[in-house]
Amino acid sequence: MMATDLGEQFRAPMRRFPSTVSVISTAKDERRHGMTATAVTSVSLNPPSLLVCVNRSGRLFGIMESCHRFCVNVLHVEHVAVSRNFAEPNCPDRFAYGEWHDNEHGIPYLLDAQVAMSCVKSLSVPHGSHTVFFGNVEEIKIRDDISTLLYQNGDYGVFQPLAREGDASLAQLVGWG
Repeated sequence: MMATDLGEQFRAPMRRFPSTVSVISTAKDERRHGMTATAVTSVSLNPPSLLVCVNRSGRLFGIMESCHRFCVNVLHVEHVAVSRNFAEPNCPDRFAYGEWHDNEHGIPYLLDAQVAMSCVKSLSVPHGSHTVFFGNVEEIKIRDDISTLLYQNGDYGVFQPLAREGDASLAQLVGWG
């Protein structure tokens, strides 16, 4: 099998991974920049850090490469329009959707995001078509109500916990018992 065929096949299983939807935001020369992302994960508690994967052919890559700080804005279920807006390549003003503020370093964050984590970029690692940007978290803002926006197989959704009826019932429900 050729590598490009395998790459195309790889998309199908990746679409089955439910992912938290975030907007990665930063600023350069007093201009705001951002993109929708699902490739975000925690790295360490000491120091508190996370990573973001950015396609090197994407519009945010050059900005992320040269910036020193960025913010991971984990979206709430009410932010579907924000996600779509930041994913649209030809959107003239991405920051017109949602209530955006700037932190003390001039980095934009979504005021009512599920979580907004301001980071100092600590490392960049190119791999394949993407670069992995690591950030040490320096400030966290958390929204009280929990209804994080998820994305799976091309659709938005929200987490729905299973009923808590005991481990035996849960095992039967998922086919383990």
